[in-house]
Amino acid sequence: MSAKFDDPKQRRKILAAGGFAHFVHDGFTDSIYVLLPFWAEAFGLSLAQVGALKLAVSGALSALQVPAGLLAEKLGERPVLVAGTLISAAAFIGVGLAGGITTLVMALVLVGVGAGTQHPLASAIISKAHPGHGRRAALGTYNFCGDLGKVAVPALVAAIAAAVGWRYGAVAAGLFGVFAGVVIIIVFRRLAVGGPTTQKAARDVVIKAEGWGIVDRRGFASLSVIAMIDSTVRYGFLTFLPFLLIGKGSPVEKVGFALVLVFAGGAVGKLVCGLIAERVGILRTVIITEVATGILVAAIVILPLTPALFVLPLAGIALNGTSSVLYGTVADFVAADRQARAFGLFYTLALTVGAVAPVVYGLVSDRWGVEVTFLTMAASIVLVAPFCAILRLSLKLPDTRS
Repeated sequence: MSAKFDDPKQRRKILAAGGFAHFVHDGFTDSIYVLLPFWAEAFGLSLAQVGALKLAVSGALSALQVPAGLLAEKLGERPVLVAGTLISAAAFIGVGLAGGITTLVMALVLVGVGAGTQHPLASAIISKAHPGHGRRAALGTYNFCGDLGKVAVPALVAAIAAAVGWRYGAVAAGLFGVFAGVVIIIVFRRLAVGGPTTQKAARDVVIKAEGWGIVDRRGFASLSVIAMIDSTVRYGFLTFLPFLLIGKGSPVEKVGFALVLVFAGGAVGKLVCGLIAERVGILRTVIITEVATGILVAAIVILPLTPALFVLPLAGIALNGTSSVLYGTVADFVAADRQARAFGLFYTLALTVGAVAPVVYGLVSDRWGVEVTFLTMAASIVLVAPFCAILRLSLKLPDTRS
């Protein structure tokens, strides 16, 4: 372990800095869900087209995961992360100024490009600073910070959009992102982490780990497939929940706050499910959260508007609980020297499938109704069962990482 990571105070500072980056970026990307119904109304979009707008962000975000990890190996995590933050911030300002659907799509792609830098790089920084037993708790805290961003930033955007219009909400988020980018570069530089690696360090990395650095392919693959299935449900749920609620009688201005209820539940889920995983194990926690997700998604379809709103925080706990456990397990199957690119690969797989899901679910919604889409999501949860059985075999193996 590097000497600078022997100090618990230093590790806490690194975790706080990485958590702030996650707060900002997850706040950005999840504010999109708040704005989707406004864009549908403003531009006269079908639900499939709404899904395509989400794909513009998520597709770019997923495509940049691995390149960001590879670029960070040459330049360091810090400059790449800061550049990504500023790109997303500028793009959000562009979203607010977009004069038509083409300009909006271009700006959304750039939001995804910038946001694609955060997950693999901040995860790698924190994972390297917290090797061993404390890593899972640190990554759980890091993920919790992201969920706080999902609550705070969309709530701000929703409030501004409801008061003075969605364009002002988008511009406000962008200005906050510019400020955040400046904070990130100052804090990470003072902590002396995420900078360019020396030539000797780069040579050592090549010696220590080859390729992706995955030391248990079966475990990593099964974990990734579970994450992909989980992402399709989460992305589809968040994209089309506003339209399900509008169909139940909710005004478009109020659906942003319904999403905040889900995000708030998700923040709790990050903490609660991490604690559950420590007590009952990773696999049991995944099964519990996935079964709960299926039941709660179906319940939201069946219930009238007001009772459905009370279910939303519980749905948020279940939706985010699985991802928290999965993300904290990635490093168990990866060599320490290749964590940036391995996290990038994992996020790429999960986010790519999640990016496509809203388009598919949008087509289903346009043809058979949004209620059928939600019931399909609920039923798809059963697909994780065989991969949980495969993952169980790898989790029983001793830790063989170097």
